[in-house]
Amino acid sequence: MSFKVAFIGAGSIGFTRGLLADILTVPEFRDIEVSFTDINPDNLRMVTQLCQRDIDENGLNIRIHATLDRREAFQDAKYVINCVRIGMLEGFETDVEIPLKYGVDQCVGDTLCIGGIMYGQRGIHAMLGFCKDIREVAAPGCILLNYSNPNAMVTWACNKYGKVPTYGLCHGVQHGHDQIAKALGRKKEDVDIICAGLNHQTWYISVKTDGVERTGELYELMKQADFAKDENIRLDVMQNFGYYSTESNGHLSEYLMWYRKRPEEMEKWINYSSWIQGETAGYLRVCRESRNWFETDFPNWLREPARKFIPEKRSSEHGSYIIEGLETGRIYRGCFNVMNNGTITNLPEECVVEVPCYVDYNGISIPKVGDLPLGCAAICSASVWVQKLAVEAAVQGDIRLLYQAAMMDPLTGAVCTPDEIRQMVDEMLVAGKEWLPQYSREIPQAEKRLENRPVPCRPVKGFKQTVKTVEEMAEEKAKYRALASAAAKENVKDSQ
Repeated sequence: MSFKVAFIGAGSIGFTRGLLADILTVPEFRDIEVSFTDINPDNLRMVTQLCQRDIDENGLNIRIHATLDRREAFQDAKYVINCVRIGMLEGFETDVEIPLKYGVDQCVGDTLCIGGIMYGQRGIHAMLGFCKDIREVAAPGCILLNYSNPNAMVTWACNKYGKVPTYGLCHGVQHGHDQIAKALGRKKEDVDIICAGLNHQTWYISVKTDGVERTGELYELMKQADFAKDENIRLDVMQNFGYYSTESNGHLSEYLMWYRKRPEEMEKWINYSSWIQGETAGYLRVCRESRNWFETDFPNWLREPARKFIPEKRSSEHGSYIIEGLETGRIYRGCFNVMNNGTITNLPEECVVEVPCYVDYNGISIPKVGDLPLGCAAICSASVWVQKLAVEAAVQGDIRLLYQAAMMDPLTGAVCTPDEIRQMVDEMLVAGKEWLPQYSREIPQAEKRLENRPVPCRPVKGFKQTVKTVEEMAEEKAKYRALASAAAKENVKDSQ
C-alpha cells in the first residue's frame, strides 16, 4: 500500500515527529511517500534529520523529501497535514500584547477573542493559497487535515472558499473524556460519550456507563475529583449550564464574557500551577520558552534512542487513525471539525461544528446529533457569528466586517467600547501588515487614523510570569523537553 502524505509547517518538531510516528505505526503504511515543507530551512533540516533517523532505525525504506517549495511537497499527495502558525511568534505577540493595552486579557488568544480573530485573518489568507496549490498539483480528492488554529475558522474557509475537503482536528475531546472517566472511577473505554459543539467549546452532552446515562450526577462527582481545583471555571460553567466543556480554565475563560473582564476578579479564577490555568499571555510565554529551549536542546534529541513505531507509543491524535480508516477500512470513531450541514440542528447550517464521526472504507461519516441543550447552543451561537464575520472579513479583506467580528466577541465586547475596538483593530492590522496582504488598501488608512490616537488606552498589567532563560530551564530539562514537544506546532514559521 503506497500513497503520499505531505506535512506543511513541518518545522514543528514535536508535532511533526509524533504524527509521522503515529502514521508509520500502521503496518500497511511501511512503504508510503512522505514530504515535508516549511519556510524555515533550519527547522526543516533539523526535523527532517530527526524523523529520518527514526525511520531508518525502525528498518523502513522511506526517504523523506524535504523542500522549501510547498507545491513540490504537495505534488500527488493524497493527504496534506497542516500545522502552521502564520506570523510565527512575532505575529502571536501582536495578538496578545496589543489587546492588553485596551484592557483585553487573554491566556491563549488563538481560537476566539480578539487574538483568535486576528490570527484567523493571517491564517485564512495563507490557507486559501495552500488550497489552490492542493487543487492544482495534489492527487484528485486530496484531503486536508488541519491542526492549525483558529481551527473552526480555518476549516470553514478551506471548505467553503478553498474547495478542498478539510477536517479540523484537535485533542480536547480525548482529554476531557479521560477526566470524566477518572471522576466516574471507570476505564476510559468503559465510558461512552457524545461530545458536540464548536472547537474548544464542545460539550459532553451524553455520558454513559453500562448503557446508563450518568450526565446528571457528573457535576457532583467532578467537583470532588482531585483535578477540580484546577478546573474551577469549567465547573462553574457546568454548574450554570449543566454540561462539562472540553476546554481547560485558561482557554475557556477567554471565550466567555464573565471571567476575565475585571482584573480585580481574575485572581479567584486563575492559579499559577500551569499556564493553562489562566495566566495572562501564558501560552505565548510557553511558546517563547519552547523555541529557545528547542534550539539549545536539539543536539540532545539526536543522541537519544530513536522513537519506536509500535502501537504502545501511538498517540491519541486523530490524524493517523483517519488515514488508517480510509485506507484499510478499520473503523475509527473520533470528534472532528466539519461543516455543520444540519448535524447540530439548533446551530446555523453554515458553520463548522465539532461532532462524532466514523471513518472506514466508505469515507468519513457524520451522524446527526440533533439539538444541543439550549444553554450550550446559546453559548455556541454567539461564537458562530463571531467566526462567520471573521471568516468573511479575512476572505474579502473587509475591515468593516473585521470591526464587527471584534465588537461581537464576548470578552472583547465586555471590556471595550466600539471606539476602543476599532482603534485596537487598526493597531493590530498595522502591526501585522506583512502577513495581511488582503488589507493592503485598508492599512494605510488605519495608519493615518492612529496618528491622532483619539481614544486613550486603558492598559492592564494582567497576571503574567517572566519568560525563563535557557539556563533556568536547564535545571528542569525533562519538564521543558515535554513542553517543547507539546507547544511545537505553534512555533512553526510558515507563511504565504
